[in-house]
Amino acid sequence: MSTPERSHILITDEIEEAAEKIKERLHPERIVNFIPESLDFKIEDSRTVIKEAYISEERVKYLILGGKSFTPEAQNALLKVLEEPPRNIEFILIAPSKSVILPTIRSRLPMQKEKSVHEVKSIDLRLSALDLGSLFSFVKAHERLKKHEAKELIEAIFHQATVNEQLILTRSQLDAFDKSYRLIELNGRMQSILSMLLMSFLPETRRVG
Repeated sequence: MSTPERSHILITDEIEEAAEKIKERLHPERIVNFIPESLDFKIEDSRTVIKEAYISEERVKYLILGGKSFTPEAQNALLKVLEEPPRNIEFILIAPSKSVILPTIRSRLPMQKEKSVHEVKSIDLRLSALDLGSLFSFVKAHERLKKHEAKELIEAIFHQATVNEQLILTRSQLDAFDKSYRLIELNGRMQSILSMLLMSFLPETRRVG
């Protein structure tokens, strides 16, 4: 009989794929997934996890908590149950990097890192030949994204500029990328963020006004 897997943190870019692999490795009837559709783990998700953890079990039950981000409030709510877990309850937290997890959580659980190849998504946009028409079309097509999708898109634009087109970015363009990431964290409007970033690639003669 195999030894039950202990509670731990798994670091991987592929949150949902990792959860599926864990399901295949362990007994499906003893696994409960808590992976929000948005991949943003919040306080209400923690409350649901805690409620599930205190349902008594005769055999080991695994609670999988996954997300691209975990709010500090959500993590703080989990501290007590992680430190003193109910009988036969094991927790597996899945996150894209250890910086997502608070030090107080990391001190309670061992960490594993899954090797994965991070693929940057490609975009159908030529930044060196950008005009207002293609800019507005691109913004319109990507104005409703979840936070992690928005970050991936900004990364893809940066990759398109520096790797695919080998452009030498100006200070204002680099500042625009930095500002884009910060605005996404602050839940800024994606339409405004993208417009601001892409306008920095638009030649002066093609800008409005």
